[in-house]
Amino acid sequence: MEEVSKRVQKVQREVQRHLAEIIRSKGMAFFGGALVTVSEVRMSPDLSYAKVFISCFPSEKRAAVMQTLEEKSKTIRGDLGRIVAKQLRIVPELSFFEDVTLDYAQHIDDVLARDPIKPESEDGAEEESDGKTE
Repeated sequence: MEEVSKRVQKVQREVQRHLAEIIRSKGMAFFGGALVTVSEVRMSPDLSYAKVFISCFPSEKRAAVMQTLEEKSKTIRGDLGRIVAKQLRIVPELSFFEDVTLDYAQHIDDVLARDPIKPESEDGAEEESDGKTE
């Protein structure tokens, strides 16, 4: 994995912050009552493309939110352009992707809750819970 330059990292953070504000200003009603968060932005080295990772709660509305974002991507890019026009030569082209890390974390929690790990004794052997003591 190649290292990202400090300038690209700074622009990624700024674009993420501005996109989050643009999406927040649209309101939950714009996204069918879903809470939408910009979890990450990855920029190309020339700063002309941005992959925007979106998390959505509740996750059942994710498909509708992603469809709305794709339909309104030009409007959102225009809003971003008005904000960053003085800082960036090119307003990046936006591509929206689902961020499924929260769903994955929930899946791990469910698996751990369903299959508890047996405690081990100090010598590494599993303890037996038959009630006998040595």
